[in-house]
Amino acid sequence: MEQIIATYSIVARDPNTGELAIGVQSKFLAVGSAVPWAQAGTGAVATQAWANVAYGPTGLALLAEGLSAQEVVDRLVAEDEGRDHRQLGVVDSKGNAAAYTGAKCMHWAGHHVGDGFTCQGNILVGEETVSEMARAYTAAGTLPHLADRMIAALAAAQSAGGDSRGKQSAALYVVREKGGYGGFNDRLVDLRVDDHPEPIEELRRLLALHRQVWLGPTPPAQYTLDSTEKVHLLQSLLRDLGVYDGAVNGEMTFNTRGSLATYCAEQNLEAMGPSGEWLPGATMLALRGAVLLLRSGK
Repeated sequence: MEQIIATYSIVARDPNTGELAIGVQSKFLAVGSAVPWAQAGTGAVATQAWANVAYGPTGLALLAEGLSAQEVVDRLVAEDEGRDHRQLGVVDSKGNAAAYTGAKCMHWAGHHVGDGFTCQGNILVGEETVSEMARAYTAAGTLPHLADRMIAALAAAQSAGGDSRGKQSAALYVVREKGGYGGFNDRLVDLRVDDHPEPIEELRRLLALHRQVWLGPTPPAQYTLDSTEKVHLLQSLLRDLGVYDGAVNGEMTFNTRGSLATYCAEQNLEAMGPSGEWLPGATMLALRGAVLLLRSGK
């Protein structure tokens, strides 16, 4: 018998950037492997409860054909004999949102469809989990990025009761055209916490780390050079740009500092902070972008 994916999730689209996202938390191992599905410029789907994971790829294919979120929900449900046990949320590329909660989903189960987003959950402590998730997402409109709004919504849902069985895993999936590594795919953020006592807080920590390592969704104000891996990356970038000829060993040497200062001066970029322990995130992003451009041969 299939395992029930009892969970709460939010599916949303940012009207300013066109980014699409799913945030999810559950007392279920590796919930991110089953619930979230998204494609930039097409839409996003969350499938849960006694989940039919085929809703993900099939739903995206229908959205790509031009069906609206509501039409996709109607089609998926109509063609599924197990519909009474399913729950899903869909947002299309225009921001239209729709959701469905089967009559036999375990209590408490329900959804809230808002402007450009939908929240849904099953086996919850109560309706407040979903209503607070929706409220928090709407209230978080001033946060800098869609990913931050999704985390805020998940945290509010948990504070309101969450999954009645407890906590185990969480995931955050955000897509944007050419938003992935090197611009080769649309995976702007793809983070999963598969098994953790505080999955949402761990997801929040991973998002902060993501910004330091991947410099996205937006670069951090300060890129801290607090590990050999980060200094190694900096040295590799400077060497690829032809301004550093020293060892790539993760040690912040005099040669490394001098090469960085020279390049920043030539390119009119802000250099390292006074303490020498960080450089502006925008500078690190510019270094990485310059290397990617060089590698592309343009």
